[in-house]
Amino acid sequence: MLKQLTLTNWKSFRHAKLPLDPLTVLIGTNASGKSNALEALEFLKRIALGQDLKTALMGDSTIPGIRGGAEWAAYQSEYYFELEVVVQGENSNIDYLYTLTVQTKPIVQLSGESIRKNQYDLLISTERQDNSSTIDVLVHLEPYEHWEHSWNRSHSIILTQATGFYHDIEGLDIVSRAIKNILVLDPVPYKMREYSPLSEEIQRDGSNIAGVLAALSEEEQVQVESALSSYVKHLPEGDIQKVWAEKVGRFGTDAMLYCKELWKGDRTMDIDARGMSDGTLRFLAIVTALLTRPEGSQLIIEEVDNGLHPSRADLLLKILREIGEQRKIDLLVTTHNPALLDALGPEMIPFVVVAHRDNETGDSQLTLLEGIENLPKLMASGSLGKLATRGAIERSLSNPR
Repeated sequence: MLKQLTLTNWKSFRHAKLPLDPLTVLIGTNASGKSNALEALEFLKRIALGQDLKTALMGDSTIPGIRGGAEWAAYQSEYYFELEVVVQGENSNIDYLYTLTVQTKPIVQLSGESIRKNQYDLLISTERQDNSSTIDVLVHLEPYEHWEHSWNRSHSIILTQATGFYHDIEGLDIVSRAIKNILVLDPVPYKMREYSPLSEEIQRDGSNIAGVLAALSEEEQVQVESALSSYVKHLPEGDIQKVWAEKVGRFGTDAMLYCKELWKGDRTMDIDARGMSDGTLRFLAIVTALLTRPEGSQLIIEEVDNGLHPSRADLLLKILREIGEQRKIDLLVTTHNPALLDALGPEMIPFVVVAHRDNETGDSQLTLLEGIENLPKLMASGSLGKLATRGAIERSLSNPR
């Protein structure tokens, strides 16, 4: 699992660290840097899945580009950025640190890459000063043994080689798997109303949740749909009794999402995704991701409560905590909703991170809420939701005195 993300010269960040816990809540005003931090994790996932650096930044016909593309990936006038993630190893006493350095000007190319176990270097790659097309790679296979060779920048980065040339490097598979299991989920309800192909993994926009459910084994589908139905039944005014997906078409390669609603007089009605509300579909996408993602995944949801009524904030938070803990899925969510912030409770204060801008430099910064010097005084004046509504937290960071 991921434990921390460090951003250096990435977009609006000069240098910042984002702790990643079982449930991390990232708050902040518009343009504070929240989305920029999330996009760093999306970029790393693309790299781990084998996308070349330029495509991972700028996109192609199959994936959208990171906002700003290669031109705005590095901080202001800088020519490179560096991303680091801490990944928990085989037990809580072992951490792997993966570092990726990318040059963005005059062209996008690899500048360096490394993997460290606790304080011990396992792999270091650095660019040659005399040959811009080559990277030198130093690999430690044993404490006192190593070997080195050259690596052409145009080849895939080493993170993608967990089962290839570098598979003997300790921790490489653990780091690669943790980054590949990142999912940035941004459900788009209108796309979820269509038929979707059978799928093994939910897509970023949630458009294929029917295909994911229908592709499960019979036993898994019964379990997942039962849990999904139990969580969603209290969401709308019309009581949803059941949610399920069915294969459709002559060849059964597509699927549609359905639900059974109970209305007054014990009248029930079956409807498909085309008749479901935006909020219901977003909620179903989030819960489906929680129930079907591999254990150890990192699920990232921007504006997690978008489309949900404030009265459902407690329900949403309960589900995130409950399923996340049961299935060992870590969550990073953003929100502007005062109701959700109030539902967090005092025990969640250590896991709330505030994105904000430095008054003098304009850099985006990340500050733990509990690290704000006058937090007790702030909390005495109102709930977390009220403080956020008044902008009191950001003002306190801008004027700590």
